[in-house]
Amino acid sequence: MRALRILLIVVVVLGVLFTVADRVAVHFAEQQVADKLRETEHLPSSPDVSIKGFPFLTQVAGGKLDDVEVGIEHYEADGGERGQKIRIDDLKADMKGVEFSGDYSSATAADATGTATIAYDELLKTAGAESTQVLPGVTTRVVGLADGGNGKIKVTVKVSALPAPIQVLSSVSVENNKVRVKADGLPDLAGLALAEGRMRSVTDFQQAIDQLPGGIRLASVRAAKNGVEITVKGSKVRLAG
Repeated sequence: MRALRILLIVVVVLGVLFTVADRVAVHFAEQQVADKLRETEHLPSSPDVSIKGFPFLTQVAGGKLDDVEVGIEHYEADGGERGQKIRIDDLKADMKGVEFSGDYSSATAADATGTATIAYDELLKTAGAESTQVLPGVTTRVVGLADGGNGKIKVTVKVSALPAPIQVLSSVSVENNKVRVKADGLPDLAGLALAEGRMRSVTDFQQAIDQLPGGIRLASVRAAKNGVEITVKGSKVRLAG
């Protein structure tokens, strides 16, 4: 019985030591991946990296991590024309099947999905970039974007010939890696003879979201309280190298 107790104690101690070693190793790996991702994507600070699954050391031995979660607080994406940038907030990506080199200098995920938010004030930079003349002496400009409820965006437009701004509800969609905003309908502008096409040149707009981390792309989009929520996805996504 004494020998059995000693054996059990040894097994427990070895198990604890293995668990501690495993957690130390995974923490080191998370730091390495975060630093490499910061360098690759030119981020101002290291992202949050969490390597899931236990034990970690057996995953290392196989050269592939089952599940890696990455969080980037702010990311400057390519906004398309004129080299403009657009800020993406709270980007969270779940990477599956991550193959890596021994020193973590390169890491590629088989598949990735994620979510992020584009604040309305960021989207407004495109929509309200400049005034548009729709009639001689009459200009219009988007001056506000907000949650319109039921998955719609409330677009506020200032028309120079009217005493107060007008508001329209718009639908938001994704096409060719662009967020598209389109008015569901246009109001009667107090007798102004504005062609719908001219007015829609102001109310309807698009914003490119390119060069996201690792080559992930827009998958879907929806209007929410604090901004436009996007989902992203990709395959063979490069985390580093």
